[in-house]
Amino acid sequence: MKVRNSKSRVRGRRSAFFFFLERHLLLTLLTAHCSLLTLADAGLMDFKTIDEANKAYEGKQYQKSAALLKKLNKKSPEVDYDLGNSYYKDKKYDQAIEAYKRAKGIDETQRLHNVGNSYFQEKKYDQAIKAYEEALKQREDEDTRHNLELAKKMKKQQEQKKQNQKKQDQKKKDQQKNKDQNKDQKKKEQKDQKKQQKNQKKKDQNQKDQQKKPNQQKKSEKDQQKQKPNQKKNEQQKQQQKNQKGQKDQQQSQREKKDQQKEKGSSAGSEQKKQKMSKEQQMTQKELNRLLKKLNQKKLPSMMYQAGEAKKPKRDNEVNPW
Repeated sequence: MKVRNSKSRVRGRRSAFFFFLERHLLLTLLTAHCSLLTLADAGLMDFKTIDEANKAYEGKQYQKSAALLKKLNKKSPEVDYDLGNSYYKDKKYDQAIEAYKRAKGIDETQRLHNVGNSYFQEKKYDQAIKAYEEALKQREDEDTRHNLELAKKMKKQQEQKKQNQKKQDQKKKDQQKNKDQNKDQKKKEQKDQKKQQKNQKKKDQNQKDQQKKPNQQKKSEKDQQKQKPNQKKNEQQKQQQKNQKGQKDQQQSQREKKDQQKEKGSSAGSEQKKQKMSKEQQMTQKELNRLLKKLNQKKLPSMMYQAGEAKKPKRDNEVNPW
């Protein structure tokens, strides 16, 4: 079903021209001669403009038709109505609505019908329904009734479409939410899995360490067993070294004892020799010691005798050597 087109006025497309012509003829009867000529010229100019606008409209040059109608010096409901029709055909529905609203005084059913059609084209179905209902209050019209039912149907479809779109949007949101939840769940599972793997590695490592401990103990025991003979050998060697050292020390001490005994023997021999010395020699030795001591006190040369055949010093008469 399609919306039925906007209605032209019952008076036809040239009604604006006749409207202006009637007004100007009336004015010619009420004004002076010079005023009459001025108004007649203005009316002829509007007639030419309206005629050109009609031809442009019929030639589907709607933009040109609207531009010519806007140039008219005198505005009227008929001109605004024709201007609304040109805008409507040019698919400028907002401007068409404004022009139709200014065209009060034209057949109200047709004007509101066209206002409803403009809203319908903009998919503003609530405003279109309101305009159609007001038009039908003025007068019943088949086209207006048809467009009203169509507008109601389109409104339901629009609401259904909005609801469906809303559901789809909600579905998309839910899907996205589920995806996000699944991602979070996967991340959590991966994290838990990594944690479990880490704990399992620790357990395995602990088991390996526990298995290593007996092996290490066995190894240490083996090493100890291996070391025991070596220790025994080392101890025996140390003991032998001690024994050898002790023997050496004993030998050394024996030698020292022998040396001491020898020294004692020699000293005893020397004492015996001393004892064997004659008393005369002892006296001579004492006298020599006394002389040496006396010479040292007088700071004289220590040499008393010369080697070889040196002459003996003359004795002083006062000296008593012995």
